[in-house]
Amino acid sequence: MRVSDLARQADTTSETVRHYTDIGLLKPHRDPGNGYRHYGVSDLRLLRFALKARSLGFTLADIQSLATASEEGETPCGQVRSLIESRLAEVEARIQELQALSNRMRSAMADWQDKPDCHLDDGRVCGLIDAVVGDEEPGP
Repeated sequence: MRVSDLARQADTTSETVRHYTDIGLLKPHRDPGNGYRHYGVSDLRLLRFALKARSLGFTLADIQSLATASEEGETPCGQVRSLIESRLAEVEARIQELQALSNRMRSAMADWQDKPDCHLDDGRVCGLIDAVVGDEEPGP
């Protein structure tokens, strides 16, 4: 298979296939006559695995590590469980941060509902934000 064939069969882009090849995840054979990359069924399986793993939040470094472990005859499932557990904790913490940000933004919008736009002559950039953040003057 050529790059475009592999991409089509894995429902991804040729750019993704090339990138995964450039970083060494996919290892196609080169045609000595024309230099084209030729991918096999094992590349297709690995590419599909990588795309699924990416959809679960695994990094390309994670995926390379898992693929290497598998190639060496190890079972990387324990590593998968451990990685996803830590990533889930990170994602949930990020969701809480984003929820807090959303609440601050909604509160600011509600506070600004009745406030007019105005130009400030005292060097401040925007009175709306200053009102939310506070009106403390920075120190020297």
